[in-house]
Amino acid sequence: MSYRYMRILLFFDLPVETTVEKRAYRHFRKYLVQEGFIMLQQSVYSKLVLNGTTANLLKNRIKKACPTKGLVQVLTITEKQYANIDLMVGFQQDKVLDDDSRLTII
Repeated sequence: MSYRYMRILLFFDLPVETTVEKRAYRHFRKYLVQEGFIMLQQSVYSKLVLNGTTANLLKNRIKKACPTKGLVQVLTITEKQYANIDLMVGFQQDKVLDDDSRLTII
């Protein structure tokens, strides 16, 4: 069976002015980590999924977990496209396990 690995990139900008908004931010971020997302940059998260169908299911779950205020955007690309990212400034984190070895096929 052939799989086409996809990468989900999630970008969010949530308000954190009131305690209710801060709580919503913490719950959403905790939800992303529990779903297996890893932080690439502040408010930018990524997850490797098996194929487009799995990506769509995950996007639907994220939509249900989104806070009512703020901005949440999801971009789905192939793993080959993601591999073409060029590092311009900074350093690549070697501590993060960010490949298909994190992927569990049931």
